Amino acid sequence: MNILGMFSKQKYTAALVGLGRIGFSLGLDEKREQPASHTMAFLNNKRIEVVSGIDTDIQKADEWKRFMEEKKQSPKVFYSSSEFYEKFDGRIPDIITVAVNESSHMEECLLAIKAKPRLVILEKPVALNTAEAEKIRAAAEESGVPVMVNHERRFAADYNEAKKFIEKIGSIQSVRAELCSGLRVYAPKFEEDGSYSLLHDGTHLVDIVSFLLDETLSNPTVTGIFKDEEGIVRNFTAQFKTEKIPEIEIYMSGRSKFFSFGVDILGTTGRIQIGNGYADFYEAEESKLYTGFKSLAKQNVKLPKKTGYFSNMIQNAVDFLDGKAELKSPLKNAIEDLRTLEEIKRFLQ
Repeated sequence: MNILGMFSKQKYTAALVGLGRIGFSLGLDEKREQPASHTMAFLNNKRIEVVSGIDTDIQKADEWKRFMEEKKQSPKVFYSSSEFYEKFDGRIPDIITVAVNESSHMEECLLAIKAKPRLVILEKPVALNTAEAEKIRAAAEESGVPVMVNHERRFAADYNEAKKFIEKIGSIQSVRAELCSGLRVYAPKFEEDGSYSLLHDGTHLVDIVSFLLDETLSNPTVTGIFKDEEGIVRNFTAQFKTEKIPEIEIYMSGRSKFFSFGVDILGTTGRIQIGNGYADFYEAEESKLYTGFKSLAKQNVKLPKKTGYFSNMIQNAVDFLDGKAELKSPLKNAIEDLRTLEEIKRFLQ
């Protein structure tokens, strides 16, 4: 037990490496549930004091600084992480968040770990590939620095309610997880910077299925591969099975004119359908349509108006530093997700 944390009043300091969309500007999107960025989530938590912001884009860094000043905050701004680690005055922050482009995850996370904060929060995916991810794991273990990966749905109230509801739907018969967008799914030429959906978005899809089912997905069969005229993968379906679940399907589209994300879990006595903007829970009850049969009936499961996906992540970090909770999205699980994606990718190359 962290003795200081027993008083639950200690302030924790935080630094942000990366002040782009997920680091800052998504928190200004009026349509999104807020907080929707690391900056806003930190500001939303009374136990956190943001002491530094770092970005190589001077305009982004200066915009962030002006915003923080408007919020009566006065963190220091640096234009490179090397400058931050060299010139930071005082004790290294308790939390360092790494929210940069995928291609820089390994480099920036290793620098953060080397500084030995009490916790590193790393944006998903862990890295461009498992080789890089294992270097992060090795450094974290050697330095004794815990790393939490922001797979945000693990912290969302609706998905956590779904995880609890699974015990009510009997044996799981099938699972279908689907992600549709307009971003290319995969092509080898995009591996250098990670700008493809299998990595960028697929990590969320694989992770939430693993989280909900308490299963690691491996040894897929991949079908339905569709490539456009340039040889870029735009669709695929990957099938998995485990000892307990005979059919788990991951479907991704990269030629849709819309964005959607959802999971459908069919049990022997119920069903869960959950995704962006919806969460429906069903149990088998005496049918209103057929005598002697049961039908699925939608259950009145109360959910909060906000899922709290980002604020709950930061609160988990605080609770972890207090010694009151384990990390809900640890590095090891995120590396397993990346390994699953690489198994799928072999079929797409």
